[in-house]
Amino acid sequence: MEPLSQSVSADGSVPEGDGPNSTGPTTPSQNTKMLLVHVAGAVQKPGVVSLPEGSRIFQAIDAADGATASADLNGLNLAEVVTDGAKIHVPAVGEASMGGTSQGTGTGIGTGGPAGTSVTPGSGGAKVNINTATVEELGTLPRVGPVMAQRIVDWRKEHGAFASVDELDAIDGIGPKLMESLQDLVTVQGG
Repeated sequence: MEPLSQSVSADGSVPEGDGPNSTGPTTPSQNTKMLLVHVAGAVQKPGVVSLPEGSRIFQAIDAADGATASADLNGLNLAEVVTDGAKIHVPAVGEASMGGTSQGTGTGIGTGGPAGTSVTPGSGGAKVNINTATVEELGTLPRVGPVMAQRIVDWRKEHGAFASVDELDAIDGIGPKLMESLQDLVTVQGG
């Protein structure tokens, strides 16, 4: 499948190395911060991809070897900048929509489910239930990587359901700053 688009800078020019005659995107410099993004759904190779900071959704899809023939890219804002730890779900044509939006734009980034318009935690959409969330779902939360997500699940298995979000501070590695960033993104329901 051909790339979704070529890069265009804010002034409308094509950066060197990203034009139609280039051999590919320019290599990030040693000072470029790399982001990890989970690309799922109707892509050739779903999984976690590494992208330079400032990358766009279309670049994340390209990093997953492009969209499949059944992908419905109209439900995504391909020009939106991706954030570290985000999940981008590329819906298939006819796939049911959750009806939510990500950051108000309907990009399909988030943990809301299988639809192209799933929500990112804390963007006014659904919160992640720490009593039922998988390691993968917890890993999409900001500043919570796979190791911390596994610790949350392990604690839940050992101690039972969380009675409140505040119980997260009992987990090794979750300090006041992380607790503050998670307060509005997670919930405890059932168990």
